[in-house]
Amino acid sequence: MGDAASGRLVFRKCQACHSIESGKNLLGPSLAGIIGRKAGTEAGYNYSPAMKSADIVWSPETLDKYLTDPAKLVPGNKMPFPGLKTDHDRSDVIAYLAGGGQAPAATAQQPSQAAALPTPQPGQTQTAQGAPGTSVTYIPDARYTLRSGIADGRMTYIGQGGAIDGKVNPVLTAVEGQVVQLTLINGEGAEHDIVFPDQNTTSPRVTGKGASTTIAFRADKSGDFVYFCSVPGHRQAGMQGQFLVTPRPPPQTVVEADISREATDVPPPIGKRDPQTVRVDLLSVELEGRLAEGTTFGYWTFNGKVPGPLIRVMVGDTVDIHLKNSADSSMIHSVDFHAATGPGGGAAALQVDPGQEKSMTWKALVPGLYVYHCATPMVAEHIANGMYGMILVEPVGGMAPVDHEFYVMQGEIYSDIPYGQHGSAEFSVEKLLNERPEYFVFNGSVGALSRLHPLQAKVGETVRIFFGVGGPNYTSSFHVIGEIFDKVYTFGGLIGPPLEGIQTVTVAPGGAVITEFKTQVPGNYTLVDHALARAERGLAGILSVEGQPNPQIFNGKVMPGMGH
Repeated sequence: MGDAASGRLVFRKCQACHSIESGKNLLGPSLAGIIGRKAGTEAGYNYSPAMKSADIVWSPETLDKYLTDPAKLVPGNKMPFPGLKTDHDRSDVIAYLAGGGQAPAATAQQPSQAAALPTPQPGQTQTAQGAPGTSVTYIPDARYTLRSGIADGRMTYIGQGGAIDGKVNPVLTAVEGQVVQLTLINGEGAEHDIVFPDQNTTSPRVTGKGASTTIAFRADKSGDFVYFCSVPGHRQAGMQGQFLVTPRPPPQTVVEADISREATDVPPPIGKRDPQTVRVDLLSVELEGRLAEGTTFGYWTFNGKVPGPLIRVMVGDTVDIHLKNSADSSMIHSVDFHAATGPGGGAAALQVDPGQEKSMTWKALVPGLYVYHCATPMVAEHIANGMYGMILVEPVGGMAPVDHEFYVMQGEIYSDIPYGQHGSAEFSVEKLLNERPEYFVFNGSVGALSRLHPLQAKVGETVRIFFGVGGPNYTSSFHVIGEIFDKVYTFGGLIGPPLEGIQTVTVAPGGAVITEFKTQVPGNYTLVDHALARAERGLAGILSVEGQPNPQIFNGKVMPGMGH
């Protein structure tokens, strides 16, 4: 008999199609109580003729045969799953199903506390101080919420959420170098603020019950500090707490794979040439990778990164696509090119079993920027797990030269554990179908384009961003805070002229846009979806522009943590 705890992890490969809740059918029938049940008899599910006519009673032995090779045991049954090729995977998942989908409680992930701060890794923390005149954009490591109130006859701050919930004047902690974001809510109506004197940070005052403000600052030195309300008499009345900053520990080795693709990973422009055949090799790889600090996720990728590689061809080229599925994959994978004309965008000919390879050709007929993605059922699951990318079909003669080209894609992560909780996150089909992602990300992971791989440019240079939305569900309102797009090629089209002078551009799931602008003022510019609540779930990038200040265009003192 296998191990049910290990079987719970193996079942991740099945849960997009099958539920273990009684009566809950998804793309496949519920597997609740499957042991002893005759094949094709689950109530409320429309089985294929092959499964209906299969004279099988599910037992550990028949399940083992089916999971070894579904098509061999039930010929003609359509199932986009090649089976489990190792004995221990099959025995473990059968033990899990035999136990009613229960695993030992010790395998459950425990929620991390809000005050348990992640340790910054080398090169992942942004510099707090820029050149004179530069702006500073903070991506917080630690988040706290305090509410003003009365406790034991005193005026106090009361913690909300996480480890400080309900605590009076709670001890706030950070690690040296981390960025702290604090929200102050007025809980009883009197005027209040919050001051961190040793960090040179003071919030605006909040007046009126329910009013709030948010500040952010860097804990740039270790020590035992205080915070308090600066309204006359309030500190003396009890509104004071401790802010403890611990020294930064020695660098630690990052063991999680970095699946995020750098925005600079862009093929060079094609220039002037005749149409030709361009070979494109894609490898579908399933791997555990870094989702956020202290959190990993089981990604499905093209070539080991999210998004897949940016492909660059010219109108009139013949694309010779070779898709290989890693032998370690648990799923069939495919690729659908929005730039291709034909059944499934190529996916109809490119459904590839683990360890196999298929190829086909298609001709690039229309210039533009297009999305490609896996199109194996459940298609939304394959996309949500990271299987998307873009292909640029250049017009004859190419595009006008610029100083920098960047590749950015937005996606959603539907994890079983909440945003910010540490541990190994699993895919949640329920959250996918309810369109409730825990994370929104640029280029695959939280901090991919801020902490790990920020974009870089200099004053006076021209920037072109190839932006797309893998999705699978949410439309993006792409915006670069502090910049105006000089040119926007809407929907990724390159036939007509671009729009000019655009602030924010809408990009649908499976859609794309090309934006261009010239940098004129140094500073950090934040890439966002202007549905700004998504920035609180990981969606932010940084374009860092170096150079001399230009007071004729921007002349003001930048206040750290108080930017848009």
